[in-house]
Amino acid sequence: MRPSLEILATDGAARLGRLTLTHGVVETPAFMPVGTYGSVKAMTPEELDGLGAHIVLGNTFHLLLRPGPDIIDAHGGLHGFMNWRRPILTDSGGFQVFSLRSLRKITEEGVQFRSPLDGSAVRLTPEDSMNVQLKLRSDIAMALDDCTPYPATEAEARASMERSMRWAERSYVHYYGAGMEALASAADRARPAFLEPAGDAWRSEPPGGLFGIVQGGMHTNLRLASLETLLKQDFAGLAVGGLAVGETEEERLRVLEAVVPEMPKERPRYLMGVGKPEDIVQAVVRGIDMFDCVIPTRHARNGHLFTSAGVVNIRNSAHQADLGPLDPACGCYTCRNYSRAYLRHLDRCNEILGSRLNTIHNLHFYLDLMRSLRAAIAEGRLAAFASDYLKQRQGSRDAVA
Repeated sequence: MRPSLEILATDGAARLGRLTLTHGVVETPAFMPVGTYGSVKAMTPEELDGLGAHIVLGNTFHLLLRPGPDIIDAHGGLHGFMNWRRPILTDSGGFQVFSLRSLRKITEEGVQFRSPLDGSAVRLTPEDSMNVQLKLRSDIAMALDDCTPYPATEAEARASMERSMRWAERSYVHYYGAGMEALASAADRARPAFLEPAGDAWRSEPPGGLFGIVQGGMHTNLRLASLETLLKQDFAGLAVGGLAVGETEEERLRVLEAVVPEMPKERPRYLMGVGKPEDIVQAVVRGIDMFDCVIPTRHARNGHLFTSAGVVNIRNSAHQADLGPLDPACGCYTCRNYSRAYLRHLDRCNEILGSRLNTIHNLHFYLDLMRSLRAAIAEGRLAAFASDYLKQRQGSRDAVA
């Protein structure tokens, strides 16, 4: 099923939307918790659903290495494998390859790299990435891209961007052509009894839709050229990649302000890998619909917890005898039931429950922010909400307690 975005309201450049996907509806702007190995760390699918997560992200690169796409395919796709009934977006593996600079070699054909698990040789071409994502049966797949490093000269960024555009075309052709035909013609496999019947609709069309990725580093002329190239294909949505790689806030916002107004209004817009709460607010104001980032879950496991008063480092000794909740203004399960003293105790004892409670809180914080942003757009008060929120976050940015 091809993704379909209905715009319900606008407020300036920001959009309130309803994104309909194969496995359900996503209210936008939306944050996607990251499930690297088919699991959002420390969370069950039921807990994610209870927090209000409409969609999660799966990591093509890591799932390619283990357990391998064939095992997931045997479960009817990633939804059945991880028992998640709502939509899934899968990345292409491009960013993970980008991070393996010492282990990979990029050519026009694709990427050759050494597995970080056992050192074995692995190939990832646009066609390979599409084959994996088709077997994962994600609602949204991403074209394979060459993530431009930061900083990069204009010549370096141009070469990287143009390679990404050639790979995007190959990704598109394979996803909607030979790759889908191969998947549909494969013999049926036995399906575990707990899986819902898959039906036959996916045999005649891809299980989801393919997004293209705008690249070009910090060079707005290259970003616009990248977007123009992507628009020659009928991608179901468009992403802005190659940000959150070390650039300044000013550089990131300059890229968004140049690119987002030129993106088709009827298609979803996804800012990859961003970010902190204030980064998300800034991007929503500029017209972005979708986000993902490991910050809330990774910070949770390291004791850094987002609150209405700033970031709390629960490992600090000041919380040892604090009987109050983590955030009195928060209604999550953690804040309703546990004290800061208990959360610090769990962290110091390396108890798994500590990571779970911290993750529940941080994801609630992010997903509640998205609910607040959607309400502000619907009510035409986003500018005031964003101004107040950013001032508050600026005031508490260095107030790690």
